Amino acid sequence: MKKFLLILSFFIFYISMSAQTKVGGVIYDENNQPMSYANVYFKGSTEGIVSDENGRFYLQSDKTYKILVASFVGYKAVEITLTKSVDLDMKITIKPDNQLQEVKIYTGKTSKKNNPAIDILRKIWERKRKNGLYMFDQYQYDKYEKVEFDLNSIDSAFKANKIFEGMEFIFDRIDTSKVTGKAFLPIFINETLSEVYADNVKGKKKEIVKANKNSGLGTGDGVNTFIKDLYAEYDIYNNYLKFFDKDFVSPLSRTGINVYNYVLSDSAFIDNKWCYNIIFYPRRKNELTFKGDFWVNDSTFAIKKINMEASKSANINWVKEIYIEQEFDVLNDSVFLLKRDHMMSDFSFSKREKSKGVYGKRTTLVKNHKFNIPKDDKFYKEEVDTYDSEVYTKPDEYWEENRFESLSKNEKGIYGLLDTLNTIPKFKRFYNLATVLASGYIEMPKYKFDYGPVYSTFGYNDVEGLRLRVGGRTYFGPNDPWRLQGFAAYGLKDDQFKYGISGKWLVNQKNRLILSAGHRRDVEQIGVSLTTTNDVLGRSFASSSLFSTGTNNKLTSINLSMLSAEIEVAKNLTVEAGLTYRTLKSASDQFSLDYYDENGTIQSEVKQSEIELRVDYTPNRKTIGHGVERLLVDYNFPRVFVNYAHGFKGILDSDFDYRKLQFYYRQPVLIGGFGRLFTTMELGKIFNEVPLGLMGVVPGNQSWFQIDNTFSNLQYYEFLVDRYASFHLEHHFNGRLFSRVPLLRKLNWREIVGVKGVVGTVSDENIAINASGLEYRAPENGYWEYHAGIGNIFKCFRLDFSWRGNYLNVPDANKFAVKGSFGFYF
Repeated sequence: MKKFLLILSFFIFYISMSAQTKVGGVIYDENNQPMSYANVYFKGSTEGIVSDENGRFYLQSDKTYKILVASFVGYKAVEITLTKSVDLDMKITIKPDNQLQEVKIYTGKTSKKNNPAIDILRKIWERKRKNGLYMFDQYQYDKYEKVEFDLNSIDSAFKANKIFEGMEFIFDRIDTSKVTGKAFLPIFINETLSEVYADNVKGKKKEIVKANKNSGLGTGDGVNTFIKDLYAEYDIYNNYLKFFDKDFVSPLSRTGINVYNYVLSDSAFIDNKWCYNIIFYPRRKNELTFKGDFWVNDSTFAIKKINMEASKSANINWVKEIYIEQEFDVLNDSVFLLKRDHMMSDFSFSKREKSKGVYGKRTTLVKNHKFNIPKDDKFYKEEVDTYDSEVYTKPDEYWEENRFESLSKNEKGIYGLLDTLNTIPKFKRFYNLATVLASGYIEMPKYKFDYGPVYSTFGYNDVEGLRLRVGGRTYFGPNDPWRLQGFAAYGLKDDQFKYGISGKWLVNQKNRLILSAGHRRDVEQIGVSLTTTNDVLGRSFASSSLFSTGTNNKLTSINLSMLSAEIEVAKNLTVEAGLTYRTLKSASDQFSLDYYDENGTIQSEVKQSEIELRVDYTPNRKTIGHGVERLLVDYNFPRVFVNYAHGFKGILDSDFDYRKLQFYYRQPVLIGGFGRLFTTMELGKIFNEVPLGLMGVVPGNQSWFQIDNTFSNLQYYEFLVDRYASFHLEHHFNGRLFSRVPLLRKLNWREIVGVKGVVGTVSDENIAINASGLEYRAPENGYWEYHAGIGNIFKCFRLDFSWRGNYLNVPDANKFAVKGSFGFYF
């Protein structure tokens, strides 16, 4: 009995020491319905939270409190005496305040007029560019960032799962979230120490990473770059905050009064500064908004503290919760500077309360601010590649001395977790399977080789019949300075062997000078893009009838060799020069590339050498890795691409002399609160005469799938051009319209509308040498089509409906088409 009491006493003591007060439960109204966005706080403190859409709340403090208060606009505040330090199953009912009956709004919406909270909000708008770091011409500070991933909702049933047999030791590191009260298991941690410099006058900013450390994902493999995109920096004063490729409306936004309710809840001294407390919550469900509260100073109208939690009904996939907490320090009595920023996201397949998932947590601490120390423009010039191996190999002693706050025992244990797990065969099998699904390659570390892509193993088209393919690449690590890759394929119908091999070598990492070479003999569908590419191993699935409608026999046998050199002359500005030699001939007796040579003789094969000069500018592009091949983080950046090609007759027995000039421009544009518009424009002209194999083909799309920059209602080779201008406009509303339709709101569908057009001509000279039997038709009067689509069906499918706008009387014209596409997006 004494042992039992001793153990019980220790357990109680442990709870009391780890967190003095923990409360959680559900807020109900007088009709016993869950009360959304009710204010819950400890009496006499500034520690509080707003309940979610289902009235559920969780609040934790390191201090001891005896009274909990729950309130809502138009309702009587309720005080609950806490008889124990931990109570996670509370049921609190709040009732209408009859004395305020005449102003109470049962829907929970607050007035935009005569609302003191909105009056304060307007003063925040007026001062937001005069507060904090904006008060100085230049500033600099030291920054420490810690990112952690944890398995959450750990319970006894989860731990008993057979999948963890032999790995039970990992559960020794279970902890409890201070935000949700759920048990979690830390599995990954990444730490970064850096120096930040900025010039408000010149609009320049630079961050120099001094040290980076992560638990088991390699050194300098781009993990930090990926994390910075996943948890991008944000300013709460901005109108929109970007998380997971979505633009959330900030509660401090000038448009916030249209999407948020605001309530002036309280006022108190915080760090000897008198502050107002304002609660905010969404006016409508399913929009990209937050609920929470902030404390704002009464004289500077600078934010002292803010807590935000994304609405659970927000139209975002795989993320159940987003929680943000920021605290500001007061400098010289009037300057409010961010000192701590904490963000936590709950990634899960389901948004149900008890569903299991992964927490992603980022904590940022800043200190040692200095002001008005100017730097020259050269200092802020962004380097092409800043990889430094020493940054990723700092010893443990360095981190113990320099990190801004100590790691917990569980966080320290993460660094050795993956090393231990890698000794367990079962874990290695799970890890390898996940790698194959994500990359498409099967890793063979013993041979420094990856087999794949596995998704290209089988194919089918009218020419090759069933196509079998094997391939792979060298792989020593994510930052390989060189890489070889190749494939071999065989068509059972045409009884032909195909192959391709290519190599790349990163000669100079500082300016990313890359030399490339390759050779390919294959069958492909020419004309799936107006802007040409010489990717040796590229092969569009447009040449596979597994995904096509109608006949698919206009395929070309290509024999391509290439040499090129590219250099990144400035950040995201690449210049490439290359030499190619190709032969083209029809791969089918039902399709011809025939042309008349200068003697009037019909030729069926094109032999052509060509030099090319390309300029590719992609401002704000983010990449992962520092090797010869890098991965794009996303595609939400503008791109300007110019290609000049010159064909030389007679060199390597080439048939034609010509020049080709092409221009490509793509720009995503955020339309404040109404989604994102993607604009694409292409211009091109071919000088001198060329045969069908070298002509510009307006890209049709006979597949069942949506393909960027193709025309859904055109067939292959329906329009041919040697001079053209093309535009594509596509707007993604991200569910803003459907969220206002009650029957569609819960589906979280996303609306897409677009229009495409092209105008072009064919010269008389090119028409004259055509002997293919294919009629040259150009969209001289301009061809256009429009489409409307629904995205995010089942969180992974998009369905588009497109209509042909003109050229309706062309034989076999496709007036209406339905296309689909798969993808996993937030």
